Amino acid sequence: MKYLSLKAKLTLLYTLLMTSVVCIIVIILFSFSNQEILTGVSSQLEERVAEARSDIQYTNGALDVDSDFLELEDGIYLSLYSLDGTFLYGKIPYEFDNSVSFEDGNVRKIHSENTQYYVLDMQYEIPGYGFVTIRGISSITAAERSFLMTIRLSLILLPLLVLITAALGYFMTKHTLKPVDQITKTVQAIQQDNDLSRRVSLGSGNDEIYRLARTFDNMLEQIEKSLLREQQFTSDVAHELRTPLSTMTLLCENLLNKPDLEQSIQEDLQMLQRKVSSLSKMTSQLLMLSRADQGRAKIEQDTVYLSDLALITCEEAKEHASAKNISVFTEIEPDLCLIGDETLLIRFLINLLNNAVTYGKYGGNIWVTLRKSVTAPGQIEGFIRDDGIGIKETDLPHIWERFYQADTSRTESENSGLGLSMVEWIVKAHHGTITVQSTVDEGTCFTFTFPYKA
Repeated sequence: MKYLSLKAKLTLLYTLLMTSVVCIIVIILFSFSNQEILTGVSSQLEERVAEARSDIQYTNGALDVDSDFLELEDGIYLSLYSLDGTFLYGKIPYEFDNSVSFEDGNVRKIHSENTQYYVLDMQYEIPGYGFVTIRGISSITAAERSFLMTIRLSLILLPLLVLITAALGYFMTKHTLKPVDQITKTVQAIQQDNDLSRRVSLGSGNDEIYRLARTFDNMLEQIEKSLLREQQFTSDVAHELRTPLSTMTLLCENLLNKPDLEQSIQEDLQMLQRKVSSLSKMTSQLLMLSRADQGRAKIEQDTVYLSDLALITCEEAKEHASAKNISVFTEIEPDLCLIGDETLLIRFLINLLNNAVTYGKYGGNIWVTLRKSVTAPGQIEGFIRDDGIGIKETDLPHIWERFYQADTSRTESENSGLGLSMVEWIVKAHHGTITVQSTVDEGTCFTFTFPYKA
């Protein structure tokens, strides 16, 4: 049941409930109807036998029975017997066993061959003649035939009733839950487009779903305002930091160019220069991401040869990797191009390669592969794999988050935690995809695709 949709659950519940109610009502009606039929037959039998007494007279030394005694009214057979059980007059059903004993005043159910009968024996005293027994016989089978036909018809119509009930239940449930579908589609659109300006906007209404939709819209509005304030604050801070950081970088360079600096001061300035440079890079990336969030990031649309960019960035990465004695191996198919921003794509490759070096082991390896996709025609696919420290499974969903670092104690202090956020945004901006697989102490592999320009 937990795997069924709410619409299916409500439809099934409604159908079962309505079917159960109908079945209970039909059973009750059938029970009462059956009892009423049998009670009616018994009453008719008693009334007919009592009326038959007036048809019998004793005149001129003999019993005189009126011809009405032989009429078959309401399917009741009448027969007359002497006190010793001798048949005197009347009609008996063909299949009835006339040897049935007499019981005065009792309505009995008698089974005779394939037919059931109600039998009533009544003794009356005929003046001048003595006691006689009038027997009334009514076929139960005939009385119940119409009732059984009704039962069969009900059993035939019950499945149709279930189908009609299910269809009506589904229609009503679908109509009732239509606002829920609209809320779901709005949430999915927000997730897909990252557009918090969307609203459910169900309109006027005062039931629980409409109140939920209005609450959801109010929550979205508050989140959007908070996010916009955060984005504006991030953009303002990053923008304001650029000038002082540039000044600090320039001052560090000027001071380092002085020949009379003491060794200790020169080392401190070099350390400060590295920190300022790292902070400048982080500020630049943060400003770019902030502009992207606000939709103000400018992306060039030029023909870019990704193969050439990959070769250049791999050569640069080899210099960076040499400090940890890491080897970089390339398998790059030539003349792979796409439409995009060359500067951003260079940054994309540099960030992935720097990430591989940063999390690589001393004396390890990095493999870079770029080729036309075998499984997805019209796509460029690439792999940047290392045999480094790897990423924990619990950390993998968070590596694209800004400033997130899986294990700061095992990474370089200059790492800002923005590199992979930039990578993800650049890939999406170029209509590509990127995924990651990693095993702790065995390595990490980033797999990415871009649309290929023939």
